[in-house]
Amino acid sequence: MIFTESILALIAGRRARRPAASLAALDQLFSRLAACAGAEAVETEDRIWRVWMDHPHRAAAEALKLATGDIAAQRYDIAETRLTRLLRSAPQFAEAWHKRAALYYLLGRDEECLSDIRRTLELEPRHFAAMLHFAEIHLGAGAAAAARYAFAAALSLHPHHSRAREALADKA
Repeated sequence: MIFTESILALIAGRRARRPAASLAALDQLFSRLAACAGAEAVETEDRIWRVWMDHPHRAAAEALKLATGDIAAQRYDIAETRLTRLLRSAPQFAEAWHKRAALYYLLGRDEECLSDIRRTLELEPRHFAAMLHFAEIHLGAGAAAAARYAFAAALSLHPHHSRAREALADKA
C-alpha cells in the first residue's frame, strides 16, 4: 500500500513532533486522558473531539459539522464535496482531513483514506482515530505488523480505547 512507510514514520515520530495548530488545551487533555478512567475518560475524549472539531473561523467549523452530519446521514457525495471545498480553504484543519479520511474508509477507498490519514498525522501527531483507521485498513489487508504498531500507538495516546485494546489482545 502506498503511504504505509510514511505514515508509520509519522506514527513513530509522534512524540517528537508538535501539532501544526498549537493547542495548549489538547496537551492538558491528553495528559488527563492518560491519568483518568471510567466516565472521566469518556468526558476527556469528548473534550478532545470538541477541540479537534473547532476552528478559529466559524464558517470552517460549521462546514465540518455539516459534513459530519452528511456522513452520518449517508449523504456521502455531499460530504465529500463539502470536505474537499473546506480543505481548499483551510488546508491546516487536521480534523477536516480526518473526516474525509473516515469518509473514504467507509467507502472502501483505502488509498485516498491513507493519503488523508497521512495529512492528518502531519498536522496532529496525536490523532488516535487516524491511527485506528490506518490499523484497520492494514489489518484487513493482512499487514498485521503495521496494524499492531498503529493500534499500540493509538493506545499509548488513548489508553482506554476498547477497539485498540481488543485488537492487540487478539494479536491483530
